[in-house]
Amino acid sequence: MSQMSFSDFEYAGKRKQTRRERFLAEMDQVVPWAGLVALIDPHYPKAGGGRKPYPLETMLRIHLLQNWFSLSDPAMEEALYEITPMRQFARLTLSAPIPEDTTIMKFRHLLEKHQLAAGILQVINGYLQDKGLSLRQGTIVDATIIHAPSSTKNKDGKRDPDMHQTKKGNQYFFGMKAHIGADVESGLVHHVHGTAANVADVTQVAELLHGDENAVYADADAGYTGVEKREEHAGREVIWQIAARRSTYTALPKRSLIYKGKRRIERAKAQTRAKVEHPFRVIKRQFGYVKTRFRGLVKNTAQLTTLFALSNLWMARKHVMGTGELRV
Repeated sequence: MSQMSFSDFEYAGKRKQTRRERFLAEMDQVVPWAGLVALIDPHYPKAGGGRKPYPLETMLRIHLLQNWFSLSDPAMEEALYEITPMRQFARLTLSAPIPEDTTIMKFRHLLEKHQLAAGILQVINGYLQDKGLSLRQGTIVDATIIHAPSSTKNKDGKRDPDMHQTKKGNQYFFGMKAHIGADVESGLVHHVHGTAANVADVTQVAELLHGDENAVYADADAGYTGVEKREEHAGREVIWQIAARRSTYTALPKRSLIYKGKRRIERAKAQTRAKVEHPFRVIKRQFGYVKTRFRGLVKNTAQLTTLFALSNLWMARKHVMGTGELRV
């Protein structure tokens, strides 16, 4: 880090620690910096005869800040000037140059070009496994709709062709779907797959399994009924724990043993499946990701993969720091 500026010294003298500062302090401890830097380093520009690039870890820290606080490239540049905790987290000071929005954008494009988002998820999950968290047990699959801008006020005068409209209940949505596979024990995400919003959930299950599952859990209401009969799962030796539709047992007498047994089984399934909702809550509520930022499935899926990797760190941070159990 460069020499501290006067404003940084002034900030260091304040007494109260804000929620943002606590968050950044915790994430600074749990992010596997060495592993992520090693992943990106072979693709990162090296110093030559031209302008010296910013340190790789600084650009990585800025990229994570963008995802945690849902900031555009220009907004990220301004935040580095205006918000001292973010600037310090990125190991920058006002006495030295701050990366411009185009520099921040080029780093993101570098990750997209070399498809490193999936690698970021693997590095983080490998790190969490080394810390004793399970990611190889049964899998819970689920999907959520991510809204996309429907405006045609752009250069092409069209909506994003990779996004589509779908109906859920009595409401129409335009956007994409984020499909995830999460570990049944820890609730941590191990696979992410993006599709247009009109793609049926049941067709994407094969993309969400790691192959070592002993059971797969899914919700019938989310469109997973009949998944075990699909051709791509032929020969797969797993127990399919798909929720039964309520209509299959609500007609039974409420006092009958069959009805009570069915309710007990479905309640146990629901308690297990509930873990898959936590990663969705983290990226939408904690990280503020409620709408696609880019055009095209590839770029948005890359961002979603990074977000779910970071959600794993957020949920596991107390366990990693040794101050509590896994938060799910």
